[in-house]
Amino acid sequence: MMNDKRRYPIGVQTFSEIIKGGYVYVDKTDLVWKMTKVSSYVFLNRPRRFGKSLLSSTLHSYFAGQKELFEGLKVMQLEKEWAERPVIHLDLSLVKGKESADELRRSLMVLLSRTRFFDGNDSEKTPGERITGMIHRAYNETHRQVAVIIDEYDAPLLEVLHEEQNLPAFRKVMQEFFVPLKACDPYIKFCFITGITKFSQLSIFSTINNLKNLSMRPDFSAICGITEQEVRTVFAEDIQMLAGKQQCTPEEMFLKIKGMYDGYHFSEDSEDIYNPFSLLNAFDDGKLTSGWFASATPSYLIHQMQHFHTDITSLENMEEPAEAFDIPTEAMSTALPLLYQSGYLTIKGYDPDSEMYTLAIPNQEVRIGYTKGLLPVYTGMEVGYTQKGFALTFWRALKKGDLDLALQEMKAFLAAIPYVEGFKKKLEQAATAEGFYEYTLWLIFNMLNVYARTQVKCAGGRTDMVVWMPDAIYVLELKVNGTAQEALDQINAKGYAAPYATDGRRVVKAGIHFNGDTRTIDNWIIE
Repeated sequence: MMNDKRRYPIGVQTFSEIIKGGYVYVDKTDLVWKMTKVSSYVFLNRPRRFGKSLLSSTLHSYFAGQKELFEGLKVMQLEKEWAERPVIHLDLSLVKGKESADELRRSLMVLLSRTRFFDGNDSEKTPGERITGMIHRAYNETHRQVAVIIDEYDAPLLEVLHEEQNLPAFRKVMQEFFVPLKACDPYIKFCFITGITKFSQLSIFSTINNLKNLSMRPDFSAICGITEQEVRTVFAEDIQMLAGKQQCTPEEMFLKIKGMYDGYHFSEDSEDIYNPFSLLNAFDDGKLTSGWFASATPSYLIHQMQHFHTDITSLENMEEPAEAFDIPTEAMSTALPLLYQSGYLTIKGYDPDSEMYTLAIPNQEVRIGYTKGLLPVYTGMEVGYTQKGFALTFWRALKKGDLDLALQEMKAFLAAIPYVEGFKKKLEQAATAEGFYEYTLWLIFNMLNVYARTQVKCAGGRTDMVVWMPDAIYVLELKVNGTAQEALDQINAKGYAAPYATDGRRVVKAGIHFNGDTRTIDNWIIE
């Protein structure tokens, strides 16, 4: 650890443990208090490892009346009456039921049986009956209304999202579980439900027609995650220490951190939000790491992207209405809602006149990790294979502005790939060979943290690929059934490079020919 006096709550999701253990804590208790006043039934979805479990635990301590834990925090200026209430706090990530709906139902029953207000009543035959009994017993024992907190509510459903047979049955079990919450309304003070995705009230929550969704409310956009102001104040000491270790100024270090972990926005007026898990890991490790992707890209996301034939090169600066990405998971006709709700895309802009949102990849960490997760799926290449010498030499050539050398490295690299069976299969399955090489290059550029976009619109048409480097912009046209000269002529004839003439950086045009037989770059012409 880089600072023995600072304890970072990595993997610690219990509010009481963080406070008692002297861990670094970013005070969100004013927003927690405010949330409890909005509605009696609240829903919030956020990406994984964004602090949902800590938020749930904070609510638990608040409703349990553990006032001593909140001394010195913002809520003490707001809350005047501290009442000790019974709390039923469930973490559905502990529920195991991938094989069948019956297994899911049994697993829910086991989870509930381990909760405080279960009395071994055998007459409660379903999860819904059991949670109803628990709420009634909690109320009768304490004579106070109950706080119900359900964390990771969607965990039992995520792994079967792509299974058309199992999903309806699993969804029915979860509906049976949630239905009693409305009937128990007289006994419930507050109900909080959180998870990654958004299932509709009709399919999951059924009769809970007063469930308030705060997921895109601007005033609650910062309730999970860390704002830029909080990074500059709470972590000022950590930035300074990390800057010393990396031999740069604190402001330079802050900008590196911002580029790596910032960029999330959960509403049109959201503050800049940083990934808390990644930020804490960076300070703890003493270097910028991709902690969010330590457990790899979730399989449910990969399955859905494949199911909907997602064009991975189109995920930059997408303009969409809210109903295209903030919709119930089971109503998806594309993978876009899941990409947004899982944090792989975020809001980057909003036009109030057209009510259109601009979505894009949040930051460098997501771009790199997302690419590494998708490279084997979309190209058949393993990530380690791309990093055996090629990545470093290709990056150095681009950084020097030597596109000719970079393309030579790319040619040699691609020449070896036909011997990788997965790559051959993906190439054969692609709609067009040009399209396949287009997204292969896009993935490789992004893995190297080089900003690249495909099918970039301009007055003359669409450029195959534009690559932005600090001192140059590369305009690339790819041809399989054509020549490098024809590709370059197309760039010039259609004015693909014209939009960048006043940028100030060198504009480099290149026509590139891919050989369909050798499956690598055949030749190129640079201008």
